[in-house]
Amino acid sequence: NAHFFARSEQECFDQIKRLFAFLPANYRERSEPLAVKEPKRQYKIESVIPKDSKEPFDVRDVIRALVDDSEFMEVYELFAPNAVIGFARVNGETVGIIGNQALYLAGVLDIDASDKIARFILFCNAFNIPLLTLMDIPGYLPGSDQEHAGVIRHGAKVLYAYSEATVPKVTVITRKAYGGAYIAMCCKDLGADAVFAWPGAEIAVLGADGAVAITGRRELAKAKAEGRDVAAVHKELSDAYTRENVNPYLSVARGELDAIITPEDTRSTIVSALRVLRMPAVASKNFLITIGD
Repeated sequence: NAHFFARSEQECFDQIKRLFAFLPANYRERSEPLAVKEPKRQYKIESVIPKDSKEPFDVRDVIRALVDDSEFMEVYELFAPNAVIGFARVNGETVGIIGNQALYLAGVLDIDASDKIARFILFCNAFNIPLLTLMDIPGYLPGSDQEHAGVIRHGAKVLYAYSEATVPKVTVITRKAYGGAYIAMCCKDLGADAVFAWPGAEIAVLGADGAVAITGRRELAKAKAEGRDVAAVHKELSDAYTRENVNPYLSVARGELDAIITPEDTRSTIVSALRVLRMPAVASKNFLITIGD
């Protein structure tokens, strides 16, 4: 029921002042840009993401490594923690940030997270605030409770909000992007203006473990009957599936990604993308013609 929580009246007033600093005076204007500040040195983006794709990490550390002065004002912090939303500045300009939080439920989308994300997108769109999505999504939360409560209906709100938003939309796939949830979190097909991925990104209908459990069940059963090492066969099948289906370079070839970037280049890439997307249509056209000439 509350977007923010304060322990005192003074803290509440401080939060209001901080929030107003990110917002424009009205829906016809843009928020006031501030001086550009580099992220604080203690936030090293290359050390945030663990090598093991099953090991969780805090997406807020990624955000603070990308935004000006590492300042991030989280909204709805105590509600649906599997999704993180909030305001920050990139190159002095206000940006609305949406990220999947791997520390809670592996960052899946459920009913509450879908409502949380959709409302934030609509708010940012109403006030001309660009959207930056940090995607690490294994899918929608399974279970009869979610289905009976309407996870499809609530999950569709995210797709509607992203597809209706007319502000610049930039997406960075940091790790996992599976199934329908990949589409929901602002991929190219949903209207993202620019989509980038880190080299280790996994983009597929299913993860390797889930896919092998379906497509490789006969071979696994045969290996077990023959007394072979089932774990080794499973790993072999998983590696083959990853090479053939989960490789982000395949997504580039299909036009689903604009580029594969290193974590260290993420901030500069986002700054460049937002700068181009903020250009008026005529200026953008002239810019492209100049480059072509």
